[in-house]
Amino acid sequence: MRNLKAIAFFALAILVGLAAAIYAAGWVSQRANLASTKVVVAAVDIELGSKVNPQMLTVVEWPQTSVPEGAFHDVKDVQDRVLKVGLMRGDAVLDRKLAPAGTQGGLSAVIAEGKRAMTVRVNDVVGVAGFALPGNYVDVMINAQQDRAGGQQAQPISMTVLEQVLVLAVAQEAGRDDTKPRVVSAVTLEVTPGQAEKLDLARSVGTLSLVLRNQLDKQAITTAGVTKDDLLRLKNEVVPTTKVLSGPPAAQPVRYVPRPAAVVKAPGTCVEVIRSGTRALECF
Repeated sequence: MRNLKAIAFFALAILVGLAAAIYAAGWVSQRANLASTKVVVAAVDIELGSKVNPQMLTVVEWPQTSVPEGAFHDVKDVQDRVLKVGLMRGDAVLDRKLAPAGTQGGLSAVIAEGKRAMTVRVNDVVGVAGFALPGNYVDVMINAQQDRAGGQQAQPISMTVLEQVLVLAVAQEAGRDDTKPRVVSAVTLEVTPGQAEKLDLARSVGTLSLVLRNQLDKQAITTAGVTKDDLLRLKNEVVPTTKVLSGPPAAQPVRYVPRPAAVVKAPGTCVEVIRSGTRALECF
């Protein structure tokens, strides 16, 4: 009886093992039947603007059904191409991430078509305490003296001259992977030719400041700038020029009027006095 139970358990174990082996063999066969292809990927982290060489790349098996558009299958097809964006280790090298063939390495390779790179001098305050890093977007403000007509004294004015400008590089580095703030003396911005002209004029007539903005904020806001009077809420209000004079009452009614513009020579108050039908204008 005991032998029958042992034989039964032994037979059951054999059946379970066979089933597992058959399932595993089928799974391996199914995986082997999946079509795959070779794709070129980054073997190390590569910064934008770098010229690619074979030591930076490797080839891996990639499921054919999920190969990204523009992928390369041979390292030779990518050699000496320049990256427009940075690549992390294991990222597929795609055609849209590369500058046109024949492009020399460096910052010029990452400038968008129709744009220009322009450098402005900054310090720890102008450069937003070093938080204006490559890949960030900034607004450019100017603080200058506003010319006024009629020989009036010029007054300070601050206003935004450029919005949503891409920071290409800080100092001599264009890497975008570092998020640690860096205080530098120069920042290179990507601008259109028209913006370059405005920026060149702005830095010659006043002091520039960079204003860091959210990368997802694409809204353009037009402002008229702010002057010293606006800031301190000073307005050219009309000061009352009439007052009650002390002393004995006049024999005739007295009417107070503001001094006419043609008569004004010095601050004061003018009154029109009527005595015995005669009118006279007296100023104090």
